[in-house]
This record gives sequence, C-alpha cells and structure tokens, in this order.
Amino acid sequence: MTELRAAESTAVDEQPAARFPLGLTADEFKLAFRNHAAGVAVITADDGEGPVGLTATSVFSVSAEPPLLVFSISAHSSSAPTLLRAENVVVHLLAEDQLDLAQLCATSGVDRFADTGIWTRLVTGEPYFPAAHAWIRGRVVDTMSAGNSTIVAVHALQSHVREEAAAPLVYHNRTWHSLGKASRLPV
Repeated sequence: MTELRAAESTAVDEQPAARFPLGLTADEFKLAFRNHAAGVAVITADDGEGPVGLTATSVFSVSAEPPLLVFSISAHSSSAPTLLRAENVVVHLLAEDQLDLAQLCATSGVDRFADTGIWTRLVTGEPYFPAAHAWIRGRVVDTMSAGNSTIVAVHALQSHVREEAAAPLVYHNRTWHSLGKASRLPV
C-alpha cells in the first residue's frame, strides 16, 4: 500500500506532459473549444503590491450552499502571481455594454488600472469596476494545479447585481458576442 501511494505521489509531481503523454495537441484542443460559447468575466485582486485584472471565460458556479465558484488562471498570465497570492478576489460578470472592460483586462502590457475613473476599491480593500453588471467578492478557499493553469475555488461573500436586466457578454469562436431576445430558441 505504501508503494502505491509513493507511486501516485510521484505521478502527481511530474510535469503535465509526462502524466498525460497521449492526447490532443494544443491546437486541436483549442479548435474543439472554439465553438463552445462562454460568458465573459473580469477578475480583480490586490495582494498588497497593486491591483491586477484578468479577463476570463472559465468562471462558473459550483455550489449554491455554500456559494462557491471557480475559475482558472494560465501560468502565462501576468496577473497570475498576484491572483494566486490574494486572499480575496472580485469576479465581475460582464454585460454586452462592458466590452471595453473585457478588452482592457485581456490586453497584455497595459496598466489596466491607469484610468482611476473606471475603478475603485470596496470598503474591504479589493479593486473593482463599478460599471460591471454584476460582481461577486469572495475568499479564495482552494487552488489546484491543472496543466499550465491553476483552478481557483472561491467562497462568495458579497455581491451586487444591477436591477435592470442586461444581455450578457459572450466569447465564441475568437470574438465577442451578445445574447438577447433574437438569440433565444423556441422551446
């Protein structure tokens, strides 16, 4: 039994390519997911070194009781170190009129917080964008390494949702979309 656990431990510590030698290429995998639409979110945090923001399509709810959500962060993201050190994050669920915010936080090499007119801090200190249709402040409760990314689990502590309904911002086939009445299918 001890030998089996030692072998499992060694396998977990190996690089992802060594653990999963056969499978799709990165391009094949991306092609398969290109036709899978996803909602767009911006995640912000500050670990004490300054605010960071990241656009993500990997955000989804996991549990209502307790309220949990997850998202993933690529190791290649400049925001990854701060997001992984932060105790709390703010997840902004974007509507179609926040395309500029999604593009800002998806652009490499820019100061996403240079325009102090579009962001502020919650009373608890986290940076956030008040224009977002909805935001959820949460505490990071767990992380899991997955390939060249990290999956982050967040316990939702506070939220704000605008009263008026809004069409969500969606990413599909390398471009931005909006869902509205015209996109509804008859049931």
